[in-house]
Amino acid sequence: MDSIAATKPRQNFWGLWNISFGFFGIQIGFALQNANMSRVFQTLGASMEDLPVLWVAAPLTGLLVQPIIGHLSDKTWNRLGRRRPYFLVGAIFAALSLLVMPLSPLLGAPLLFAAAMLWVLDASLNVAMEPFRAFVGDMLHTDQHSAGYAVQTAFIGAGAVVGSIFPWLLGQMGVSNVAPGGGLPDTVRWSFWAGAVALFLAVLWTVVTTREYSSEQLAAFDRDMKTVPVGQPLQMLADKSYLSGAMWIGLGIVVIVSVDALALEKEVLLLGALLAGYGLLSIIAIYYARHGKGTNMLSSIVGDFSGMPELMKRLALVQFFSWSALFIMWINTTPVVTQYVFGSSDTTSVAYNEGANWVNVLFTVYNGVAAIAALALLPWMSRRFGQVRTHAICLSLGAAGFLMFFLIRDAQALLLAEIGIGIAWASILALPYAILASSLPQAKLGIFMGLFNVFIVVPQLLVATVMGSIMQAFFPGEPIWTMLFAAAAWIIAALAMLRVESVLPGRAPRTT
Repeated sequence: MDSIAATKPRQNFWGLWNISFGFFGIQIGFALQNANMSRVFQTLGASMEDLPVLWVAAPLTGLLVQPIIGHLSDKTWNRLGRRRPYFLVGAIFAALSLLVMPLSPLLGAPLLFAAAMLWVLDASLNVAMEPFRAFVGDMLHTDQHSAGYAVQTAFIGAGAVVGSIFPWLLGQMGVSNVAPGGGLPDTVRWSFWAGAVALFLAVLWTVVTTREYSSEQLAAFDRDMKTVPVGQPLQMLADKSYLSGAMWIGLGIVVIVSVDALALEKEVLLLGALLAGYGLLSIIAIYYARHGKGTNMLSSIVGDFSGMPELMKRLALVQFFSWSALFIMWINTTPVVTQYVFGSSDTTSVAYNEGANWVNVLFTVYNGVAAIAALALLPWMSRRFGQVRTHAICLSLGAAGFLMFFLIRDAQALLLAEIGIGIAWASILALPYAILASSLPQAKLGIFMGLFNVFIVVPQLLVATVMGSIMQAFFPGEPIWTMLFAAAAWIIAALAMLRVESVLPGRAPRTT
């Protein structure tokens, strides 16, 4: 053991490339999902009001999968390593989902099958994605975290460009972009099939070209870092009152009862069930912790959630509003652009499908901007303004982009809006993780990253369950108003980011 290095060696360019190249493929899968699933659902007969509940599979699977995979990957040590087994398994199932998804119209219940495949796809992408966040922290020295997450963000942007532009490019090459009788256009089908191959090969590249550190090496690297005492989260959990869990259950019941009383959309029932479920799990976890049975996964996850560092709590609020806007964008950009810019909501019309393809172009632009901004703009801004203020500025630019969607009806002019959104997207993918990875204990990097990502999926669940009721009550048939909600969410996130600076390491003591 004496030969084990005390610090992680610095990675060169190709080391950084290999560590994050798999995310290029994962993001191709996410981009195909984000840019095309509303189109798929509408083509298979879904109405505007159906879209949020059909999309609810994506955040729900993330909510369930990410903390579990984070916890398990912290404790996994086998021939493939610590994180790589999850990369590989997730990529295999995600690729299979992309291959099968275009076959939905051939089945007896095409809309139900497509929704089920979205569930499987998103779960698989989350299994592959979550450990990648911790993988950067595992493999890189603290002073390379910003560079590592910048490279990862560049690959995310590049993968999203490929996934988003594919249907439009195929259309330019003469592939049919309209399918009669409720079928999926060839542009969509071939994009999913090509994306499946690209996703698997990219993840396989990272699995083959990287070698993870052993548990002994990581323990040595972690000795000089501030860590959360091993028993502290569980002790904090044991000290909690059962009343806290009961309050969550009560809140969930109130939400469930309110659905009929206030004539809310039925998908709000899911929100109530999740709140009550969390309360019940909290009570069980507290019971285990009090009776010395805190080594189980449930108590560990709930205990670490209760013992999050103050820095992580404040960043979590920023994430909440950041991802609320993103999910609004992914669900509603296709209906907004096709209805307000191209003038058609008829999924069989040429105008609708031209508009849907233009959404792929718009998504390509913001992802391309993100890839460039991650490597060129964010490092300069971070040196000039600091990471915290840089993120607040970028979120404000993104909010301006959403305001343009609300105000402008010209397809070409919307490309300018995507520049602001792309800069914000780059910052969301890089800066919170770079700030966080440098302050978290190495032994729990996976679970803390998984819990941090809960604040990505919870707002998406709220959008999927509550937004439909809001729109139906106040703006029926007018999806353009969702862009105003998105702009407001990013303005709030920018203001919340300014609260992070006072708890950065070296400025104030961190509480746990």
